[in-house]
Amino acid sequence: MRIAVAGATGNIGARTVSFLERDGHDAVRISRSLGVDLLTGEGLDAALHGVEAVVDAISSPPVSAEETREYFGTTTRNLLAAERRAGVRHHVLLSIVGIHRTSGGTDHYAGKREQERLVAEGHVPWTIVPATQFHDFAVLAAGWTERDGAATIAPLLVQPIAPDDVAEVLAEIAAGAPQGRYVDVAGPEPQDLVDMARRTLDVLGRTVTLIPTWSGPLGEELAGNVLMPGDNARIAPTTFDQWLAAGAR
Repeated sequence: MRIAVAGATGNIGARTVSFLERDGHDAVRISRSLGVDLLTGEGLDAALHGVEAVVDAISSPPVSAEETREYFGTTTRNLLAAERRAGVRHHVLLSIVGIHRTSGGTDHYAGKREQERLVAEGHVPWTIVPATQFHDFAVLAAGWTERDGAATIAPLLVQPIAPDDVAEVLAEIAAGAPQGRYVDVAGPEPQDLVDMARRTLDVLGRTVTLIPTWSGPLGEELAGNVLMPGDNARIAPTTFDQWLAAGAR
């Protein structure tokens, strides 16, 4: 199959391309750095010529909730419109477990909720794949507030998944029929975000004092099981310990 990946140079997009090519598919890379701009639509029609399925694994720049909704809204509308013109038969969106259960969370979550709405209301058959936080999320979250060797981080309960495992699921689903909202996709074990950050920093050889608090970007509305997978979740194989042992990559 000819399958396009939006965000093909990003963390998950690049891995998804690799798995698609491993499985014998013709992977089309969509990225601004490669001459395809989802915000303006430039190069999009040409990139989607002959494409049967699209995986949307784009992320957004660190901006406000309103700007994030606008970013994801514009890119998703442009992508879906181009897909319809090209006769694409399957749109696969990478989303986040639990964001439909709260109106809070980070500004990024607000944009992802807008993406989900547009895809579900659109004319291209779709699959939304909700995944839990990636194994590298904890150190990323600590980096949001790191100053002078210290960082605040929420004592959040998560069930993190390896980036490679997420990408492999996306590649598999893109090659199949649309399924609507897919089951939650998660890693094998619950983890505490503070402990994850501490252990990742140790592996990376960095010293950062971590201050557990709900007064940061990840608020108390995410406490408990809000971001945890449902009972019928698809459980990926790679543990957090295995990911750390591989160098936290």
